[in-house]
Amino acid sequence: MKQNRIGAWIAIIIGTLYFFVPLLATFIFSLKMRRDEYSFDAYVAVFTDPQFQATFGYSTLLALLTIVVGVLLVVPTAYWVTLRLPKARPVVEFITLLPLVIPAIVIVFGYLRMYNSSSILPMTSSERATDILLLCSYVTLSLPYMYRSIDTGLRAIDVRSLTEAAESLGAGWTTILFRVIFPNIKSAILSGAFLTFAVVIGEFTMASLLSRPAFGPYLQLIGANRAYEPSALAIIAFMITWASMGLIQVFSRNAGALRSKAEQGH
Repeated sequence: MKQNRIGAWIAIIIGTLYFFVPLLATFIFSLKMRRDEYSFDAYVAVFTDPQFQATFGYSTLLALLTIVVGVLLVVPTAYWVTLRLPKARPVVEFITLLPLVIPAIVIVFGYLRMYNSSSILPMTSSERATDILLLCSYVTLSLPYMYRSIDTGLRAIDVRSLTEAAESLGAGWTTILFRVIFPNIKSAILSGAFLTFAVVIGEFTMASLLSRPAFGPYLQLIGANRAYEPSALAIIAFMITWASMGLIQVFSRNAGALRSKAEQGH
């Protein structure tokens, strides 16, 4: 038993070093922009770059729109599957997992072939239409994470009893969804939203091939032409991802604590 614990601790230490040493080296290198001393000049240069502000704002806006569209698409679908079509769950899960097995470059080339300027629906003929196409691409890309989070939240509550109780009080489907189901899976929706934000904010392939000014192509451009700023951007991207994961943990713990209090009250 003791040898097993030692082996587990060795594995944890090796894994931690494998992850944190390159990150620490990147952070130290990002502080060496000024000769013979450490400074945050690389971070100042990044944050004051108008192109950084424009691309980060663009990706943030698209991430928020992706979350809204994804929630409005996935919650009713997962709710209906849970309530009325439980036998269709394997099919729906298979469809939602497809973006994980189909490379993003294949998806975006399919979009370009279907919606180019000579097609019936020319989504690449203007910047706004291409933005909508990129938004649809991000919704597709984030579908596995959003669906899994919401489906897990729906499995944790008694959907059928809640629906029947709401129907007995005269509530319609819209009221049931927005005033009964949404509040009860709020933490699951937030988990899916933070994962979606982390996925969209650093996405490169789709934004680059659709020629849109997103944060991912900006990262690639800076990495090819600057020395210290790419390291600062890498640290910033890690911090965004970790912040999203931390918020997921916070909301999950709060939801668990509220659920325990509710069960103790009964």
